[in-house]
Amino acid sequence: MESLVDATAGAVGSVVSTTILYPLDTCKTKYQAEIGGHQKYKKISDVVFEAISSGEIVWLYQGLGTKNVQSFISSFIYFYEYSFFKKLYLKKSGGKSIGTRANLVVATAAGVCTIIVTQPLDTISSKMQTSTFGKAKGFWKTLSEGSYFDGLGISLLLTVNPSIQYTAFDQLKQRLFKARNNKGVDSSSELSAFSAFVLGAVTKCLATCFTYPLIRCKVMIQSAESDDDAQDEVQLRARKTVSGAISAIWKREGVLGFFKGLQAQILKTFLSSALLLMVKEKIMKSTWVLMLGLRRYLQLTRTRLKSS
Repeated sequence: MESLVDATAGAVGSVVSTTILYPLDTCKTKYQAEIGGHQKYKKISDVVFEAISSGEIVWLYQGLGTKNVQSFISSFIYFYEYSFFKKLYLKKSGGKSIGTRANLVVATAAGVCTIIVTQPLDTISSKMQTSTFGKAKGFWKTLSEGSYFDGLGISLLLTVNPSIQYTAFDQLKQRLFKARNNKGVDSSSELSAFSAFVLGAVTKCLATCFTYPLIRCKVMIQSAESDDDAQDEVQLRARKTVSGAISAIWKREGVLGFFKGLQAQILKTFLSSALLLMVKEKIMKSTWVLMLGLRRYLQLTRTRLKSS
């Protein structure tokens, strides 16, 4: 039950943050997908200006439905597995708290389980986001093109990103409560909205800086190949393999190319992760009440059916 509550709260928080920040995510993804040569977007604001000038501002939301489904399923599975594996570890070890190394292993295991299930949705969402404004093919048509697992290898490598984030979040959260107790301040198991926001933002930014070159390569591999915007062979090759993406970035943009769009990525992840964890922390109690009420209702229904 506790793992289910944790997963539900995390999934709801993920959908809320994804919906609010989706236009920024679209701009960031389209900017990251371009490489070297005659680039259409010199800076991320060019994506916004293009949408406004062409009267296609609504298409900053293209692929939102798919992204929300992916975010909900991904977060639900991740938080459920993370909570389940952590409690299993504590039960087997007999300890009261989990160490940093064990936390990283648990978080990575949860991340791998999540990626394998949700990779097709993630790929389709990226293809829809990077399509020309107004020309996104939609979920079913994009699905029919295949290539569901583009970037799976690099996505598995990127499981270290949430592993770093949530491990750091849990450790900082425990230290914060410990510091409050040492000062004689009454400490509960619930973070304030502000504390959850700050801790979520800081830990996600830290994880993003470490893994950004892989994030850039993943976007290039997954981005739509069907646009007619002067894509050369190097660009198309870069979207098929990790080695191709790394080689293309190195040849066309140099070392700094691996960090193109880092500021936009940090801004997006800063706000997204902070909102997700803030919402998750604040709805945990109400989710508990809802789940207990639902379980009670199902038990009563089962009892009535048996008696009848």
